[in-house]
This record gives sequence, C-alpha cells and structure tokens, in this order.
Amino acid sequence: MKTKSPLLLLIEDDPQFQLLLTTALENQDYSVAATSTGREGLAAARNRKPSLLILDLGLPDIDGQEVIRRLRSWSGLPIIVLSARNQESDITQALDNGADDYLTKPFSTAELLSRIKALLRRVAQLPGGTLEHFQVGELKIELTKRRVFVGGQEIHLTPIEFRLLCVLVNHAGFVVTHRKLLEQVWGAAYIEHSHYLRIYMGQLRHKIESDPTRPRYLLTEAGVGYRLSEEGAE
Repeated sequence: MKTKSPLLLLIEDDPQFQLLLTTALENQDYSVAATSTGREGLAAARNRKPSLLILDLGLPDIDGQEVIRRLRSWSGLPIIVLSARNQESDITQALDNGADDYLTKPFSTAELLSRIKALLRRVAQLPGGTLEHFQVGELKIELTKRRVFVGGQEIHLTPIEFRLLCVLVNHAGFVVTHRKLLEQVWGAAYIEHSHYLRIYMGQLRHKIESDPTRPRYLLTEAGVGYRLSEEGAE
C-alpha cells in the first residue's frame, strides 16, 4: 500500500509564486493546500491538519508574524517562513514567535525541499517529544543518560552546558534564537542576559570542538542565534 503523501499548507498571496511552489512541491509527491490570506490559512491549518506550514510574511490581511503567534497559541505545526524581509530583526522575531525555519527570497527550490525534508524528518524522530540519542561526526549525545562523547571519549558538562546542548539537539539543523535559548535554559527572567549565552557557548565549544575558533558542530548565525549542525547526523 502506498504511503499517504504529507499535506503541506502554503500561505502565499502572490498567485504566480503560489502556483510555482505548488507545482514544485506536487512534483515531489507532496499534497498541497494553498491559501492567499492569513485568515484562510489559519482556518485550513485547523481543518485540514497539515504536516507542515510554508508561510509568507507579507499577507494582505494579517501579517505573517501574527499568523505565527495565533497558530502557536493552539498548535505545534512545523512552520517554514518564506519572505523577502531579510533583516535580522524580522528573522529573529519570526523564530521567537515560533517559526522553525526561515528562508529569504529569492531562494532555490532545492533549498526549500531540503528544509522541508529536514523538518519533517525531525518531527518524525521526536515521538512524544523525546529523543534518546543524537550523533553527528565524532559528537555523540545520550540525552536520557545525560552523557556526551567526542571521538569515543566521554566529556564532562555542567548541568547548564548540558541543558544548552539539549535545546540545540532538539532543534538540530535549525537556528535557535538567543532569546529562545536563554528562556529555555535559564528562564524567562534571563532573556536579556545574552552574555550568559556567550560564556557558556564558548565553554561548550572548548569541550566539544577540536578547534573552537572554527566550530564544526556549534555554529553561529550572526545576530540571530546558534545552530547545531546535523550534517552527517545518524
């Protein structure tokens, strides 16, 4: 029996771009539900139960940032933002509001497809939100046992270092904003204490990276946050 294709919800008000994306996605065996406004998209998200949302920020009725906020009040649906807005503030705001990934226009269809596959794979690997282990290159993390290895050698991490690494693992391959990391590791009262993040990320890199000045695993997204590479992840 053929596996049912994932349903992707596309909210895009440009008719030509909407048709282009719909055709490209359907050619990859995805099912697509396309809408042109934020309100229509929110209704479709509730009624159609899609696997993933692709969202343009510049909509005619509700700004895309507001669509993300409203959706996140009742759904954990994965969201990829597509936008011509390329300012760090727009990217950070979208990710802080709850988007999972952000692509600036123009972008290649291949890049979008890669991001979709990565996000759907991440969701599929997190039944009940629990991941037991993660490995990329020589870095192996046993989350349930709270153990970290580099090249087979166990590395001692402080509780805060381990919590920080866990947040990045659960978003592997995707940027996590400074605000989100501070909130999830230290708490909401510390979202302005970005120096904490710099200090602990520096400590983590010295323990995990062979060359902390040229990190392979813990990558900086300038002005936005950090990303744990999943290139070659097992």
